[in-house]
Amino acid sequence: MGLSNGTGEETMMTDFLRKSGGVAVIDGGLATELERHGADLNDPLWSAKCLLTSSNLVRQVHLDYLEAGADIIITASYQATIQGFKAKGFSEEESEAMLKKSVDIAREAREVYYERCHESSTDYTDDGKILKHRPILVAGSVGSYGAYLADGSEYSGDYGDKMNIEFLKNFHRRRVQVLVESGADLIAFETVPNKLEAQAYAELLEEGINIPAWFSFNSKDGVNVVSGDSLIECARIADSCQKVVAVGINCTPPRFISGLIQSIKKVTTKPVLIYPNSGETYDAEIKQWVKNTGVPDVDFVSYVNKWCEIGASLVGGCCRTTPNTIRAICRTLPSRA
Repeated sequence: MGLSNGTGEETMMTDFLRKSGGVAVIDGGLATELERHGADLNDPLWSAKCLLTSSNLVRQVHLDYLEAGADIIITASYQATIQGFKAKGFSEEESEAMLKKSVDIAREAREVYYERCHESSTDYTDDGKILKHRPILVAGSVGSYGAYLADGSEYSGDYGDKMNIEFLKNFHRRRVQVLVESGADLIAFETVPNKLEAQAYAELLEEGINIPAWFSFNSKDGVNVVSGDSLIECARIADSCQKVVAVGINCTPPRFISGLIQSIKKVTTKPVLIYPNSGETYDAEIKQWVKNTGVPDVDFVSYVNKWCEIGASLVGGCCRTTPNTIRAICRTLPSRA
């Protein structure tokens, strides 16, 4: 299922949410789940490394999330940039092919899942899998310029005083075009760390991109985005862009989410999406998550209905969340119980 182009993007998202029971479920952490399966992601390409080495593993993780109840799966392209692949010695053509592959893998997982649903005699299996035919979207992930730098600056939003919108538009343009051409249903601009990059994305979307998008910001203080820019101002940029069908927060500790939803709701009537991390702290120096700083699934999930009550209509998880987290979210939603 896709979301149509033209002027009906918001109507189509509303229809998708209605078919999802009022709240759509986004998948959970990809990179940390790949690592749990044995992938070595100690590389500037991060999860995108698996597009080169372990495409079957990426497909399996997508399937795990679908069988946990996710309605939206996000491609393994967060850190996949043409510039990043070329720095590894790949040609422009090879780099674009790997971006396309991220969408192909997710679409293949959706088809395999639909086949399993068709073959199953029940929507819910004894081992906890959900095999229920439903609308499923493939979201093409676009990480920030800071994610490409692989220096943790997507968690600070500090690109230096000389950074400008035209540079960021030129950096992201072809990557976004390839994800669109590859058949993604929408573009997920994730972990947007500052107002400048949000504006660059909004202007890019006006350049003839024919599928919708969502903007998802991150915060470390529960008030502003990580750069210190006003979340409300960033959300206004998303609200003003016709192609943006949802706006929200990802990769942010759960304890901040309620206040951030309320801030976003002040400036937009678009659907609000939230997919926090587990609450753990990321150490950019050693490129690792600090153990025992997060919340267990049972506490994470205890927030979910509150988030929906105050305005979230797309809910999932980011770093360090798992298919078990997503399964628990589905079980706690009244529309899915």
